[in-house]
Amino acid sequence: MGLNCGLIGLPTCGKTVIFNAVTAAGLSSYSGAEMNRVVVSIPDRRIDKLIEMYQPLKDCRATLEVVDIAGIKASSTGDKHNTALLGHIKDVDALLHVVRCFEDDSTPFEYETIDPARDVDLIDLEMVAADSTTLGNKINRLGKKARGGDKDALRETEDCHKVYAAIQQGIPARKQDLTGQELASIRECNLLSLKPVLYVANIKSPRDAANAHVVALKQIASAEGAEMIMVCGKDEADISQLKPDEQRQFLHELGMKESSMERLLLAAYQLLGLVSFFTTGEDEVRAWTCREGTKAPVAAGKIHKDMENGFIRMEVIHYNDLIELGSEAAVARAGKQRIESRDYEVKDGDIVVVRFNSAKQ
Repeated sequence: MGLNCGLIGLPTCGKTVIFNAVTAAGLSSYSGAEMNRVVVSIPDRRIDKLIEMYQPLKDCRATLEVVDIAGIKASSTGDKHNTALLGHIKDVDALLHVVRCFEDDSTPFEYETIDPARDVDLIDLEMVAADSTTLGNKINRLGKKARGGDKDALRETEDCHKVYAAIQQGIPARKQDLTGQELASIRECNLLSLKPVLYVANIKSPRDAANAHVVALKQIASAEGAEMIMVCGKDEADISQLKPDEQRQFLHELGMKESSMERLLLAAYQLLGLVSFFTTGEDEVRAWTCREGTKAPVAAGKIHKDMENGFIRMEVIHYNDLIELGSEAAVARAGKQRIESRDYEVKDGDIVVVRFNSAKQ
């Protein structure tokens, strides 16, 4: 689908360490205006069960692109470094904001103190400053049409002025509770501060899990209806370099059922409003990705464009029913297999067969 998440944060917040943990890329920290990109598989226990059940020749998991964007420097609004980095943020669909939440004099940091509220505000201020310019430019472009009485231009101008006024007060667009009309008016601006955010608390050890910095970041996330995930960045990066069996053993010894990277990737997937549906069989078990609310023909088009163009119907069972009843035949006997038409919205966990007319291509 081409959707991606960008890791952002202040320099030395641990962002690249977490990128390594997510992707096993093994990068060293860097400075400058570059990015690193890696496509990663979304961990999903459901596809493991389906593989066990069907024993396919091939399996394919859902993926997501993760982008590591170099650290944004504070108090440098308008300089070439930040301008380039903010431009990179425009190219991602959601933000994973890494915030340092541990004390350690031996680990360098941008500031002498650890203060999540300060760090979040600094990044937000950089983004709203860029958004202010973007909105100002659009308002100026609309000016001539609005003065000529164009009703659409007048409405858009009014909406843009409202968002602009709040931006000028330092309020990110995502915190402005915008209406559908207001969102439509500013959509083309691709505002940085409108992008959904998942906060990542970078801690040094499990002992930091309840410290004041983590609590503060959790409160910040809660106040804007966002999610926060704690990550022991260094430990997770080390775990990512192990073989899968060794990873499981290491996590077991730590008393953990799953890596926090699994929770982070799943949360990022959900932040983008994505769902997974499956196709199954002896040849292949595959997870497909679509946005929540996607109609059946469009979802079918993810499998093959011909299926969208010649769509007739979608035969659907749900993963939970398959696992509970043990086979597709048992699901059908229980009356839990459904025939869905073009208006059906594909749900997370659907297992589908698409019937289509190839002659319509």
